[in-house]
Formats: sequence, C-alpha cells, structure tokens
Amino acid sequence: MAYVIGNDCVACGTCIDECPAGAISEGEIYAIDPDVCVDCGTCADACPSGAISPGA
Repeated sequence: MAYVIGNDCVACGTCIDECPAGAISEGEIYAIDPDVCVDCGTCADACPSGAISPGA
C-alpha cells in the first residue's frame, strides 16, 4: 500500500530527497507514484508538516 501526500503539504521537498525509491514527483502538487513506492515510510518520517500517511 503506497503512501499518499495530503493537503498539509508545504512543498518543501524534504520527502523527495529522502525517498529511496524515487517515487515522489514535484509539480503543482507533490505526488507519490503507487507503482514505484516501496511502502517504507521514510517520506512520512521526514515530512515536517505531517502531510504524508499510509494510503487507504
């Protein structure tokens, strides 16, 4: 189950630097590619705004 980025994201880029799988893309909004995400949770641990959580 891939992680997701919620509305609390402040687009700081911390998660992109921390993702070992390269699953996070930057754009108008940040997004996690569920096909690439390895469900490690590193991005959620690194997120200073708590905007990343396990997907449903």
